[in-house]
Amino acid sequence: MASTIATMTRRILITLFAVSGICIFLRLYAHIGLYDVVEVFDGDTIAVAMAGRVEKVRLIGVDTPETKDPRKPVQCYGPEASAFSHSKLDRAKVRLVSDPLSTNRDRYDRLLRYVYLQDGTLYNKQLLSTGNARTYTGFAFSKSQEFVVAETQSKQQNTGLWQRCT
Repeated sequence: MASTIATMTRRILITLFAVSGICIFLRLYAHIGLYDVVEVFDGDTIAVAMAGRVEKVRLIGVDTPETKDPRKPVQCYGPEASAFSHSKLDRAKVRLVSDPLSTNRDRYDRLLRYVYLQDGTLYNKQLLSTGNARTYTGFAFSKSQEFVVAETQSKQQNTGLWQRCT
């Protein structure tokens, strides 16, 4: 009986040490895979420092009102959506994730990615849930249903562009 208790205690201690070690490792190396945002062009396009160069990144599945397209006038809620993006992404560190249903780059040679903030928030979805974007359905992506739900809830709550631009 005493040896059984000692064996169980030993196993529990080994497990606790292993879990503690993993937690410490994750905390120390959580920054790996994060990229510095060096420019926010508008609500749905950013630039990040990556592998010694700057890459333009188009956020998958979202379309914010235009503010920078010289062929189009500034759209309703464009300045607000752009300001929201600046408030969240200027000098931020982000994690970029591709989508298996999407191409790697768009026709303008921008990387197509989901953008996660350091706290784990999926920024693409946050744009939709705060009324700063519409779901972009110009190409297939795996989170399309999730994004449509976020946009629908934002519409129902009359948030952001849905309050001012409908």
